[in-house]
Amino acid sequence: MGLNLRLEAKMTQSLVMTPRLQQAIKLLQYNHMEMVAHVQDAILENPTLEEVPDTANDGEGDGERDLRDRVADEQRDVIEQNNGDEGNIDWEKFLANMDDGPRMPSMSGGTIYDDLPPIETNLTYGESLAEHLAFQLTMTKCGEDEGRAADIIVQNLDHRGYLILSHEDIMRDANVDETVVAEALELVQGLDPIGCGAADLSECLIIQARVTFPEDDNFVRILGGHLHNLERRNYQAIARDLELDIEDVIEYHKMIQDLEPLPGRGFTLDEPRYITPDIHVVSRNGDWFVTQSEDGMPDLRISKYYQKILQKAGKEDKDYLLDKLRGAEFLIKSINKRRKTIRRVMESILKFQHDFFDHGADRLRPLVLQDVADDVGVHMSTVSRVTTNKYVHTAHGTFELKYFFSAAVRQDSGGDMAAMAIKSKIKGMVSHENAKKPMSDQAIANSLKADGINVARRTVAKYREAMGILPSSRRKQMF
Repeated sequence: MGLNLRLEAKMTQSLVMTPRLQQAIKLLQYNHMEMVAHVQDAILENPTLEEVPDTANDGEGDGERDLRDRVADEQRDVIEQNNGDEGNIDWEKFLANMDDGPRMPSMSGGTIYDDLPPIETNLTYGESLAEHLAFQLTMTKCGEDEGRAADIIVQNLDHRGYLILSHEDIMRDANVDETVVAEALELVQGLDPIGCGAADLSECLIIQARVTFPEDDNFVRILGGHLHNLERRNYQAIARDLELDIEDVIEYHKMIQDLEPLPGRGFTLDEPRYITPDIHVVSRNGDWFVTQSEDGMPDLRISKYYQKILQKAGKEDKDYLLDKLRGAEFLIKSINKRRKTIRRVMESILKFQHDFFDHGADRLRPLVLQDVADDVGVHMSTVSRVTTNKYVHTAHGTFELKYFFSAAVRQDSGGDMAAMAIKSKIKGMVSHENAKKPMSDQAIANSLKADGINVARRTVAKYREAMGILPSSRRKQMF
């Protein structure tokens, strides 16, 4: 069978993602802080791009602004006293008088600040758990092999303080036997904070209990075999197995709660992640309005200087400048389009979720991305990009824009209710329940049904778990 070669003309349509289209999509995904950083980088990289003076709000406080204005007023007064000529000031004479002026005495004969320690000695630096433990190891007398194994253990603890390396791996890396590893592990577990180097929660608490309550073995027996019963408050099972009174078991539980389940959490070096709202929804005369955050975001313009240079530049320089000028123009247009799109999407959300802004989370209504996309007149993927990783500040708190989108839960009355509104009601019930008699999932479902919200017990359990709320058996407090 032979191959036939032929030419054929065919018309097809395809979407080509140009670099600038990719840039526009990326700008839409940025949150406010990422956008400010991107603009600052663009200004540094593109010489034809510049910010309009006095348009970037640096977020300075009222006190700083007042101080700056007061200094400016004083400078103007000095100029006026010199008949408006700032150049008449003899700065050399002024500085000489400053040097000859009186000083506060000190022990060294210098200024009052000369005896103070350098400013860097007052700075504090975060210390990791490994550094904290390693320093203690240097102050501890031990054998060379034991110290080497202990150092490997210290360097292989997770953020909780638990050991994430097997004994076999420690033996291989330190070139020691099991006995040395056991001695090194015991050494590390006795350092501050007590309990580091444990394999799990039970061992961590047992190590602390042996130090804190050395004369009572019941702590070890409870933590070693009945930790799951403690979590469920099943005191009867513990009392029956260990032949103790329930009152004693409850008292043991009280003391166990004073132990630290995560000894390493006080040494985390993770920086807190601050949220800067991209949008604010504010009330004016009873109506809600959308305003966009512009803190740190300057207005951009194309440099007139480089526009003039372009007229006299050679071909190679002209091509370079033209490319930069087109890039600057496209960035300015993309930023303006981004602002407009974000604003329109938020105004659409405000229209759909008006009851939320008036009354709170209990009044959220079902909403999907397609509803807003149809209302704004953009593709659903655009709404998805706009609402991801962007936050709005409201009278009820700061929320990610995706918070306002929620699936519908069909009610017997024929209407729909937002799943997020049901979650809010469940959270409110749990926060106001009797801690000694917490509501079961079925009790919550029955209470919702009494309010006209018909959801099954398994739905309540699913929503409760999604919000990180423990089951009733683990929320129960006996003391």
